[in-house]
Amino acid sequence: MTERGVLLWIHGGGWRARSDEDGSALASLGLRVVAARYRFSHEARWPAQLDDVRAAARAARAEAGGLPLLVGGDSAGGMLALHLALRGVDRPGDVAGVLAYWAPLDPLDPEQRRRRPAGDDPWADLLGHPPTAGDPATADAAVAGHLGSGVPVLLVQGRDDVPVPAAQAVELTGRLLAAGHPTNLWLTHGGHALDLARPDLRAVAAAFLDTVLPAVPAH
Repeated sequence: MTERGVLLWIHGGGWRARSDEDGSALASLGLRVVAARYRFSHEARWPAQLDDVRAAARAARAEAGGLPLLVGGDSAGGMLALHLALRGVDRPGDVAGVLAYWAPLDPLDPEQRRRRPAGDDPWADLLGHPPTAGDPATADAAVAGHLGSGVPVLLVQGRDDVPVPAAQAVELTGRLLAAGHPTNLWLTHGGHALDLARPDLRAVAAAFLDTVLPAVPAH
């Protein structure tokens, strides 16, 4: 299959472990999938993780051979992918698009806090303290504070996701559209960590890529 772009895939795991999802299911859509690594929250606090995936994106871009660079990720990796795409690798708007799957978006979402076991808040581990209104680190980690570069966005979210309330993706979609980002939201059946090879998820990703990548030449 002709390669249409390079996808830097950022894994999930609550910013403190590595999930099994590696994005390889998207390779069949014409993408060269490259894995990013980043420091976990017990190793470094935010925004060290963004610094790490920016470095990984620069390396992937250098090896891309001129192909467009996209970023993607699941869960905590989806949050990092959104920050990387919206804020840019080196400047806002320097990636072709972002595919974010069931990403936590708002550290202050009270519903997400209610669903977590007592004393278990990945956001607090990431920041080094509980998220609080008016705190600069909390504000910086919130995805909605970094809109306006115009990068195309695909959000995929399960309606019955327990760790990440679906309302976060719905709210962000409205803000992205208002800020001028071409945005697609696929709100579908299921919970957290769905199979990227599932037919509806694959079809949505394929349609999004058709809007942001050059067409494959006919033979």
